[in-house]
Amino acid sequence: MRKTFTLCSLLLICLLTFAQNPCPQVIPALQQWKGTKGTLALPAQGNIVINPAHEASLRKTASILADDLKELLEWNYTITTGKAKKNDIYLSLSQPDEQLGKEGYVLAIDQKVSIEAPTPQGVFWGTRSLLQMLHNQKAQLAKGLARDWPEFPNRGFMLDVGRKFFTLDYLKQQIKVLSFYKMNEFQIHLNDNGFPQFFDNDWSKTYAAFRLESERFPGLTSKDGSYSKEEFKELQRMAMDYGVNIIPEVDIPAHSLAFAHYKPEIGSKEYGMDHLDLYKEETYRFVDALLDEYLSGEEPVFIGPDVHIGTDEYNKKEAEQYRYFTDRYLKYVASYGKTPRMWGGLKWLPGKTPVLAEGVTVNAWSFDWVDPEVSVKEGYKLINTCDTYLYIVPGAGYYREFLDHKWLYETWTPWMMNRHQTLPVGTPGVLGGMFAVWNDQCGNGISEQDVHYRSFPAIQVMGERMWKGDNQQAVPFADFEALCKTMPEAPGVNLLGRIDKETLLVEEATLTGKDSLITTLDEVGYPYTVSFSICPDKKPNISGVLFQGPHSTIYTNWENTGRIAFTRDGYAFTFGSFILPEDKWTDITIKGDWKGTSLYVNGKLQERLEGRKKRVYNPKWDRLESMPIQETLVFPLKQVGDPINGFKGQIKQVKVTQE
Repeated sequence: MRKTFTLCSLLLICLLTFAQNPCPQVIPALQQWKGTKGTLALPAQGNIVINPAHEASLRKTASILADDLKELLEWNYTITTGKAKKNDIYLSLSQPDEQLGKEGYVLAIDQKVSIEAPTPQGVFWGTRSLLQMLHNQKAQLAKGLARDWPEFPNRGFMLDVGRKFFTLDYLKQQIKVLSFYKMNEFQIHLNDNGFPQFFDNDWSKTYAAFRLESERFPGLTSKDGSYSKEEFKELQRMAMDYGVNIIPEVDIPAHSLAFAHYKPEIGSKEYGMDHLDLYKEETYRFVDALLDEYLSGEEPVFIGPDVHIGTDEYNKKEAEQYRYFTDRYLKYVASYGKTPRMWGGLKWLPGKTPVLAEGVTVNAWSFDWVDPEVSVKEGYKLINTCDTYLYIVPGAGYYREFLDHKWLYETWTPWMMNRHQTLPVGTPGVLGGMFAVWNDQCGNGISEQDVHYRSFPAIQVMGERMWKGDNQQAVPFADFEALCKTMPEAPGVNLLGRIDKETLLVEEATLTGKDSLITTLDEVGYPYTVSFSICPDKKPNISGVLFQGPHSTIYTNWENTGRIAFTRDGYAFTFGSFILPEDKWTDITIKGDWKGTSLYVNGKLQERLEGRKKRVYNPKWDRLESMPIQETLVFPLKQVGDPINGFKGQIKQVKVTQE
């Protein structure tokens, strides 16, 4: 018996002695991992040490890493140069490595953490993996060696800011999110327009916007949201620091109603004013001058290497002139030293007029509009942006609300160009993939955070598929999905409004209408429940602020009606069926999810904001169409009351929960 016990003990000791740490869980997964024994616990106060020979190249990466350690873990790290010591984080450049390429890196964890790569970009990606490891392993790093590199060089996200404005702050946060999951392209669709049937079938009333400041054409820039030239340059510079290439898109010659609103003479009378007239010299003078404004000079507004000119969905009757226009502006952009990009359209608009292929990148988006096999043979580079698989159009009813994450993880690859064509693995010219969010339904009430709720899980799964490739044998989808839900959006980013636990924010307070309380939470996202008891004064402020956060505000006595309302993203929503009694306690509960918002009064459902539709007649197709209105709310919590025009009365037991 004793011999058996001794042998078992020795076997256990041997197993423990030779056990190797399993591969750390990060998104995207590591390409290679060789685990050793033990863990490294980095201190809360430490050093990021840069190889002195590479300080100029890696100083910004070190600075971002220090900031992120502070945001993620509340650690304080000092940046120095020299030789790394125990418990330091060491950053250095290495010799070129064919396997690592331009983005790969080596991450070694032993007595210290060392990140080395042939390029600064690779070192930066190594810091993203380190941050994820620290988060997922509760700061106890498993010792071992990782070699990591992407399967595809181009991994992107396109956001339509033309039909819905997104603030500069939102775009900056998206850059951090993309970067955290090693997505390296962010295409910003700067102009577009709505559908005329929702605007009295009148092109002059139809919503259209161009979001970038123009000094050559004063009045062209949208008045309900835009970016100055300096803001846009700052955004691009920030993105470069985070390893993300911003691709500005000026969409021509269709989707161009914003330009025709400004200069009606260049709009097509035959095909609709959202089409530019391809036969007028004034059209070419305008487009030349507009693009030159952003491409010319020693410090152009479009800083990065790629510029997108749109070129999708023009009327098929004008194939030859469309091809002439497209060829002209591909060459025009290239003449400024930029790589031109366009949406695929040459299959739908075939003709004899040649269109530049060398050095041109095409978003392969539709089986009907682009033939990937022909495109690569002609010399185009392709980004898989298949509409069937990779388009999100919130609230539209066609395409998707959410990408099919499970199918993408288990089945999709960038070689699957559309439902009918899958190119052979390794086909030259296929650079990667990009998913897109289109905001077709102008005025439908969608919020920035509604879009993020849809796009964030897509960023995670697309980052995984295009960096790591197929990993379902090692990590089944259920495990990957569970990991996704535990991961932060990025250090310092919480657009989803996640909270850790049920919280009592306010026990009891009296507000005068000229004061406020600051709470411990900014906001709470879907799905949530916020409950409180409230007793308004007999003479309440008109539209008095009850709750305020970074993205939304809740009011009492909205417009002197006694009703509860909320605003966000330029929209106002009212609970119209209930008037809050004055000088009397009422129990209020508000529940929100990605579909709508519910008001409960004294424990009973009073009203649900969901399902309202704008119905219109479309004469083109002789049918009724509808636009669902998105009446959602990420609940604001940062401030109760307001020092200028706040709620007057008593409030107590403000409780917050999130499912």
